[in-house]
Amino acid sequence: MIRISIDLMGGDHGPNVIVPGVARALERHPDIRFTLFGLEAECRPILEKFPALRQASTFVPCEVAVSMDDKPSQALRRGRNRSSMWRAIDAVKTDDADVCVSAGNTGALMAMSKFCLRTMANIDRPAIAAIWPTLRGESIVLDVGATIGADAQQLIDFTVMGAAMARALFETDKPTVGLLNIGVEEVKGQEEIKVAGRLIREAAMPSFDYYGFVEGDDIGKGTVDVVVTEGFAGNIALKTAEGTARQIAGYLRAAMSRTLMARIGYFFARSAFDLLREKMDPGKVNGGVFLGLNGIVIKSHGGADVDGFAAAVDVGYDMVRNGLKSKIEHDLVLYHTRRSALAAPDDGGTSN
Repeated sequence: MIRISIDLMGGDHGPNVIVPGVARALERHPDIRFTLFGLEAECRPILEKFPALRQASTFVPCEVAVSMDDKPSQALRRGRNRSSMWRAIDAVKTDDADVCVSAGNTGALMAMSKFCLRTMANIDRPAIAAIWPTLRGESIVLDVGATIGADAQQLIDFTVMGAAMARALFETDKPTVGLLNIGVEEVKGQEEIKVAGRLIREAAMPSFDYYGFVEGDDIGKGTVDVVVTEGFAGNIALKTAEGTARQIAGYLRAAMSRTLMARIGYFFARSAFDLLREKMDPGKVNGGVFLGLNGIVIKSHGGADVDGFAAAVDVGYDMVRNGLKSKIEHDLVLYHTRRSALAAPDDGGTSN
């Protein structure tokens, strides 16, 4: 049995979308037991429409809902111990849930998650990992906006955590990992990226293959399973891809409405165009994962529909089922052990 806590009040549509989304995820995974947190007056009437979900869940009424435009500091002051978001996260801390899923305010969710769960040992900063559509299927890109800037060690931490997530999500034994850079040559890029690349290559981790540097166009190509960068560049890449997807969709709609024949063609091909738009938009591949915390938190897209939120629950389910947290902890220990061995002075074999 996998236990998932849900913030019912998050996202653009709140329980009207999230409750049906949770019910749909339950249809796919009947071994889930949910703890649902929300405002009783808004959530109870909707829950009544889903008897199977009521049987498989516990509803916990809360006093506060964090709004999508709350600043993280405001959300912490107003919602600590009282909001549906905080209590869903806290359920993971108290071991009443294995994973938390929320479509709420990203800044507030990260602030509350860091405050409540704390970061893992040897991790300075958590990261948000996005699942990215590519020509080869899907890749993982991190960090896409948890924090701005990163030194070499933090990039290495992101690499180890992203590779562990790829093993849990894609069920591959040895994913490929690349550092996002302005060129593939070893001499290019900022010093922290070059140092991180050298140290990762020297560590020769058995849990992933280090590909080297990758460029922006490699993300969409699917050149590697995991693309690592700091939050500023990662968030710009994410928003650029989302905007490009909407731009191309706009071009298609304009082109398809110019003539009667084009409109007729669009009518018959509309589902294919909708699928193309969703495939191109990383924001629609739902379920960003907060990595580096003492617990698993999944961030659903705020504008997700029923299927989108169900997909975010699926990601949380897979992360628990495939042991994401233990994989990260194991790989972090292994990396630091290898680095310590490489850094140890060579005594020429004379020590006893």
